[in-house]
Amino acid sequence: MIAKTTLAIILLASISMAFSIKPINKHLSIDSGFAVVELFTSEGCSSCPPADALVAKIEKENYNKSVYILAYHVDYWDRLGWKDSFSNPKFSARQNQYANWLNLQSVYTPQIIVNGTKEFVGSEESTLRKAISTALSANTASSIQMKLTKQEGNFLTLSYAVNQATENDDLVIALINTNAISKILKGENKGKTLSHVQIVNQFETFSLNGKKNGSVEITSQKLKNSQAIQIIAFLQNKKTGKISSATKIEKAMTNS
Repeated sequence: MIAKTTLAIILLASISMAFSIKPINKHLSIDSGFAVVELFTSEGCSSCPPADALVAKIEKENYNKSVYILAYHVDYWDRLGWKDSFSNPKFSARQNQYANWLNLQSVYTPQIIVNGTKEFVGSEESTLRKAISTALSANTASSIQMKLTKQEGNFLTLSYAVNQATENDDLVIALINTNAISKILKGENKGKTLSHVQIVNQFETFSLNGKKNGSVEITSQKLKNSQAIQIIAFLQNKKTGKISSATKIEKAMTNS
């Protein structure tokens, strides 16, 4: 089912947590292709489980490649019978921003956007595979490196370094629940048990204002139904939405 929404933004509450870190920093080499795959989905949407399953398959197949999957659970389905525990108005707002960037009449679920420039129905496997293949084979002159330099309680400090001017770029950082399972009791998916991967738990946007290196701080939130976390970071043009480079950091984590 396709649904329309309006822009909604709320401030995210900070919840303290403690965890152990084993950082693994991966970054792109200059001229290497990459694919940032952003899925907009919802547990209340009957058309979304096939898209969720597709990105899970793609994530498994491309584990060692420069493919970065982010699944945003939008909140506009929550009023229709089932409240998605992973949903957030901020994710719906991001989807609306893409509608502006890409000159779309409305937003819908499931929707996939690759590298900020190509959008299509999230369950279209052949389209997604072609978009990823095209993105991985493309050359890029931009690269980004990201490192987790400090962690105190729920405060994270990350350093970044890019190789090109960043006057029009934002640094987007997403904290990802790598997997979760939900039993749906109401709504269009009532009675189903849904598996999710690469769930966006939190994302923050930082204006770099031309700086090629520096550090940013994030107050991380409590993860939902997960004991693993991943950090995905990418550079995105604030005027067009195009993503020019991406990287990720993986770490082991236990909730307290």
